[in-house]
Amino acid sequence: MNNPKEQQPNNPLHGVKLADVLEVLVKKYGWEELGDRINIRCFTHNPSIKSSLTFLRKTPWAREKVEQLYLRSI
Repeated sequence: MNNPKEQQPNNPLHGVKLADVLEVLVKKYGWEELGDRINIRCFTHNPSIKSSLTFLRKTPWAREKVEQLYLRSI
């Protein structure tokens, strides 16, 4: 069986779950700073992992911003 990293060597997000990305960012920045860095309502008003994941899965532009911040943060 091939290693997933070998299948997409140029994609650092391959195999990384969106929930894990969000948890890393919340742990590193907290909701308030995350909302300052990426101004989306799910981070600034009553934030939770569950509601944020629901929004990010339906909103490609917001997911892209979160993924880019994650890549800059690791």
